[in-house]
Amino acid sequence: MNVALLADAPPSVIVHLATILPAFVLGTWMIFASHKGSPTHRAVGKIYLVLMSITAIAATFIREPTLPGINIGPLRIGPIHIFVLITAWSVYRALTSIRNGNLKAHRGSMMGLYFGGLILAGVIAFLPNRLMWRLFFG
Repeated sequence: MNVALLADAPPSVIVHLATILPAFVLGTWMIFASHKGSPTHRAVGKIYLVLMSITAIAATFIREPTLPGINIGPLRIGPIHIFVLITAWSVYRALTSIRNGNLKAHRGSMMGLYFGGLILAGVIAFLPNRLMWRLFFG
């Protein structure tokens, strides 16, 4: 693990990592171990949604042009930034559906947020030559 890379990382990357790592742990617990609807599930769910929202905001400022030719425009927004929109929509949908008592839509939004916003985006973040690949594998 090459932690020295984090010393040179922009603040957006640090904030992104600082929120995504606990969100991954909490999201995993929420899906696989928590008692749905319990006060603990609700409290942890609020923390999880805040962490995922901060993660998405931080991700909008990450500009790592590691895959030449796929970044769009002068802001170097790449295809991975689609997960910012997916995360924002999923957080909004999870909140509105639970407030309206639509448990099925809430569950779907939360599963999409976890598997799309965390797992799939995480797999893409670990592609060779990206920061996470270099951080963990040299």
